[in-house]
Amino acid sequence: MLKKLLTLLVATLLATATWAAVDVNTATEAELDGIKGIGPGLSGRILQERQSAPFKDWADFIGRVGGVGNKSAVNFSKEGLTVNGKKYSAAAAAKAEAKSGKKHSSSQAADRKARGSADKEAATATTPATPPATATAAPATPAPAPATGASKN
Repeated sequence: MLKKLLTLLVATLLATATWAAVDVNTATEAELDGIKGIGPGLSGRILQERQSAPFKDWADFIGRVGGVGNKSAVNFSKEGLTVNGKKYSAAAAAKAEAKSGKKHSSSQAADRKARGSADKEAATATTPATPPATATAAPATPAPAPATGASKN
């Protein structure tokens, strides 16, 4: 009976240890690699960004670490990753989405405007001063006759 109780206690401790939160500002490379979806490349980028300054919140984390978006942040949070002890919330996702949406729409408008003026410049630069000469059509070549096979007798 004591053996079963001890086994249950050890199993419970191991289960809680695997679900322990890993804070992105204090985690080691091995701890970051332990989060499902984070591999050596991403953990290296996280540690490199963290050297310049600790992450303030999830929006800061998503904005500074290339390859991390709202969807991956949700998954990382479900796996136990936190930023300053906080899990990624729907409110944080909406805030980050609104922030990126504003940036995205303003950058799209700027891109369209730049393309429009570039197209106008290209059109005026390539307009010829004299009309193009009309091309004469080459004579059509007759299609080859179908091959005849052996007669069926």
